[in-house]
Amino acid sequence: MDFKIEKNRIYFEDENGKLLAELTYRDIDDTTVNINRTFVDSSLQGKGIAGELMKTVVDELVKNGKHAVPTCSYAVKWFEKNKEYSNLLAEQ
Repeated sequence: MDFKIEKNRIYFEDENGKLLAELTYRDIDDTTVNINRTFVDSSLQGKGIAGELMKTVVDELVKNGKHAVPTCSYAVKWFEKNKEYSNLLAEQ
């Protein structure tokens, strides 16, 4: 899936512009973001799209030298399951 990446947003739309998947995050400071929302349309649920969104945001964090504070319930659970990325979590 080809996600579009904008400042603080990763998303996918269908050919008509309907939003089908989205992950949003906001800057806390220069080196930390809050992952605050994941959304996957019901037509795509169960296909691993939310996990792909998380992998994409992890790549962005690494590329930009940032850490995350997940507050979205999916992101919290994803980091719990994917301990290999725990180094990207900000100290709290």
